[in-house]
Amino acid sequence: MNKTTILTALALLSVSMLQAQTEPIITNWLQNTTVVGSYYMQGNSTPITNNIVADVQSVKYSNTFVYITTNGVPTYPTGPFLDGNPSQATAQSAIYKLSLTPTANTGTPTSTTMGTIGVFINGVSLFDYRDGVSWKNSTNSMAGGPSGGQGDGVWNRDAIVFEKDGFDCSKGHPANGLYHHHQNPSAFKLDINVVSSICNLYDADGLYVIDPSVHSPLIGFASDGFPIYGAYGYKNADGTGGITRIKSGYQLRNITTRTTYYTGTTVTAGPDVSTTYPLGTFREDYEFITQPSEDYLDIHNGRFCVTPEYPAGTYAYFCTVDENYNSTFPYAVGPTFYGVVSGTKVTSITETTTTYVPNANAIAETNTLSETSVSIFPNPASDLIAIQINGLNKSNVAVELIDIQGKVVATASISAGSTIAYFDTQKLYAGNYIVRLTDGTIQHNRQVVIAK
Repeated sequence: MNKTTILTALALLSVSMLQAQTEPIITNWLQNTTVVGSYYMQGNSTPITNNIVADVQSVKYSNTFVYITTNGVPTYPTGPFLDGNPSQATAQSAIYKLSLTPTANTGTPTSTTMGTIGVFINGVSLFDYRDGVSWKNSTNSMAGGPSGGQGDGVWNRDAIVFEKDGFDCSKGHPANGLYHHHQNPSAFKLDINVVSSICNLYDADGLYVIDPSVHSPLIGFASDGFPIYGAYGYKNADGTGGITRIKSGYQLRNITTRTTYYTGTTVTAGPDVSTTYPLGTFREDYEFITQPSEDYLDIHNGRFCVTPEYPAGTYAYFCTVDENYNSTFPYAVGPTFYGVVSGTKVTSITETTTTYVPNANAIAETNTLSETSVSIFPNPASDLIAIQINGLNKSNVAVELIDIQGKVVATASISAGSTIAYFDTQKLYAGNYIVRLTDGTIQHNRQVVIAK
């Protein structure tokens, strides 16, 4: 190989690496090596540190794959789990391998499975709709998962319906220490129709806050390498039509007995539809209907469309919710993947990689602390003030409460990947105060009144 050939090869490699560094699957992870996670014990609204470094610890990439090293723990508090789940989120020391160049699967679609089917940008696992329990026809009962035994695997129970009491405020829970979400990772209390009272005592926190006025953030990647977004997007796939709620193409079937799938296939019978086993008990209670409107998703719960991170277009999954922000089937990815599934969990990286070091200024600039991005409530306040960043918070934000003399009377913080901070104002004098937020680059001030 002569000198010219070598230089040409190096130049092409440099261009490839530069292009790779702009790929959202490399640049959009919430990297952190200092902030640790926390959890709630039932009945105690003060979070307890778990001393586990939260979010993603490193991002490395080759020409074909991205490697995400994470403990699988979020910065927002986990727990409590009111179904008696004895587990807490534990450090996973996981390395997830994802395709840098995802491709459509032109053959038989791959079904989602139990366990991790994607990773949120804070390193937390995404599971699909199921909880491992299915109907067992021979015993006329549920079996598998927490129930023990083994069901038929024909009529599979919906985890979002049956494990609701076991989800924390952020709609997540652990399985043998692996904390995960089956659905949109926003707080129950921030839904328009609140279906869980868990946030009555505990902070209403999560990965992001739904904002119907803007395109939802990129919040993760599926195991086939394609991105996962929140609940809102452009109405039309080409980026036009304004912002709208992106909707699932699945709907409940009009059936009274469970002997066939919606495709017409005859299967081992499940229980008749009843008050004990209403429609929505099982994944197979749903049918997929192709809709003419572009704001409805395909059979995999995704579509090819323009997004803020992919102006030229990409296939993308969406975390579907209804008009009240309550999660709707199939919730995120599934029941099958659109792409070729090459993502997996590995024990080590066996190829040459480059470590991605995020540009702190560039990240901060995407997280503008504008008038519309911050909510403070109640205002006026008497004993407590909550400060919440709407959308997705990508920076560690310092929060100060300042009196009219300019004295800082209280401090708090909102870590990247979480959304909320509180000030106890019971011992403060009545009057006007300033709430100041800064991420080191951008500063935002809001006035608040404390009334006694």
